[in-house]
Amino acid sequence: MKTRFTLPAVAYFSMEIALDPRMPTYSGGLGVLAGDTLRSAADLGIPIVGVTLLHRKGYFTQSLDFSGNQYEQPQHWSPEAMLHEMEPRGLVQIEGRNVHLRAWRYTIQGVTGETVTVYLLDTDLPENAPEDRGLTDSLYGGDSRYRLAQETVLGLGGLDLLRKLGHSDIEAYHMNEGHSALLALGLLERRLAQSFAGRIKQLDIDSVRRLCIFTTHTPVPAGHDQFPRELVEQVLGEDRSALLEESGSWHGDMLNMTFLALRFSGYVNGVAMRHGEVSRGMFPRYSINAITNGVHAVTWTAEPFRKLFDRSLPGWRQDNNYLRYAISIPLEHIRQTHSEAKQRLFEEVSQATGVSLDPAVFTIGFGRRASTYKRADLLFRDPERLKSIAEKVGPIQLVYAGKAHPRDDGGKALIRSVFNGAASVAGAIRSVYVQNYDLRWGGLLTSGVNLWLNTPMRPQEASGTSGMKAALNGVPSFSVLDGWWVEGHIEGITGWSIGDEDADDRQEAAMLYDKLEREILPMFYGRPQRYTEIMRSAIALNGSFFNTQRMVRQYVSNAYMHRDLAGQPAPPAELAETTRG
Repeated sequence: MKTRFTLPAVAYFSMEIALDPRMPTYSGGLGVLAGDTLRSAADLGIPIVGVTLLHRKGYFTQSLDFSGNQYEQPQHWSPEAMLHEMEPRGLVQIEGRNVHLRAWRYTIQGVTGETVTVYLLDTDLPENAPEDRGLTDSLYGGDSRYRLAQETVLGLGGLDLLRKLGHSDIEAYHMNEGHSALLALGLLERRLAQSFAGRIKQLDIDSVRRLCIFTTHTPVPAGHDQFPRELVEQVLGEDRSALLEESGSWHGDMLNMTFLALRFSGYVNGVAMRHGEVSRGMFPRYSINAITNGVHAVTWTAEPFRKLFDRSLPGWRQDNNYLRYAISIPLEHIRQTHSEAKQRLFEEVSQATGVSLDPAVFTIGFGRRASTYKRADLLFRDPERLKSIAEKVGPIQLVYAGKAHPRDDGGKALIRSVFNGAASVAGAIRSVYVQNYDLRWGGLLTSGVNLWLNTPMRPQEASGTSGMKAALNGVPSFSVLDGWWVEGHIEGITGWSIGDEDADDRQEAAMLYDKLEREILPMFYGRPQRYTEIMRSAIALNGSFFNTQRMVRQYVSNAYMHRDLAGQPAPPAELAETTRG
């Protein structure tokens, strides 16, 4: 698919982008999705450039004690050893000071040789004040002032530096979550400087909206970044605060970055069909579409399965739709290939933790960011029931992983709860919690277990992508019907569901145990051919669709190519009648 000469040039802004396991420029799903998006754009020859922050100290290195208490250390790394420094310097004003920026370039090469450039912004320059040199150090670190300053660097600084780097042809700006929403303010400033109108008109708002695409990932109001007016005036200055006022961009006395992005975007989407519905309920005055997330198929398919697909499904790397034909791969080939992936996981677990797992035992995997709504401990709600199932129906092993945000006490308590739960079943079930969950461990876990467990509280799972990675490797999901699983679930064909719309924690745990005891374990141990059929169906039905190749094509056809505001509602906020000075 050679499209470089027919598509508009796109700039893709994201606070985090997962590019390389050796570069800690991401914290979890948002960054991994961004990296997968850009990899598929390179595969398809889409003219897109990525913009993010450098994060010199990364997110954090996790260590856990025997009780599950989490400790954090910075993830120092050397950009100089892995990236190319660009000469042009950008500039942004923060608290009245000039903050200078440089960009480090990372190049993604696609399967056909096309490339996508990603710029990682860095303020660690000698001409900056000491407090400004650290603005691009830590991902999601610091207080509200630090976060707003970072978002100023990303949105306004990134916009300025793109122009100085020669990207004057950008026709569409894609904001991956609201962290980069200030770029819309920068586009409005650019528009007003060119028009000499002196007063904002609806035409000016619409001109910015024709340029902007916004993807929202957060299905709960508390998850959206917002900053008080006093702090915004301090960081951005009086002129930009007045421009926010004049353009109707304040949300009460707060600058809500989601509302700012919504206001200035001509195309807005959630990241799953269910999430689109939830988002329209949260923001009823806006038109919100849905493009379901995916994962980069070649990246997340384990090496044994890559070799199998190369032999059985030629062309699958260039066109992920060919995974549909996995339904014709002999079951024995699926089973043997997964055994190789499982052995690789167990070898890595043994080396990292000293725990030896049995390749013949049914192994459940759970690897997610440790956040309370993900309920990683739901499996341990009734430890006696879980032990009974393992003793009477068939043995079980558990592999857990996931970091809690350093300031998320609830997430840290959840990790301790998983440790306590594992201890409560230790006599019957062997468990291991892998520290420092990252891209490498994500690939090992999602390809090496027998069942992928996911237990979020409805409707707080925007999409979720870990189960999509598992599906590419023939690992069926066992999940609450939320996020992407609403679309990917076919009971007993691609995996199994947990609970229903009205179930509470206790009822969902009971349903989880019932299906493990009566359906899943008896099938794995008693009807292995039938279980392998489900593994194969997960590849053919879910792997062939829930990939970023399909997702990027949808962005191209639905958002990048069609940014005409005809049929789109006007932004709801009223323009102020003040005149710009």
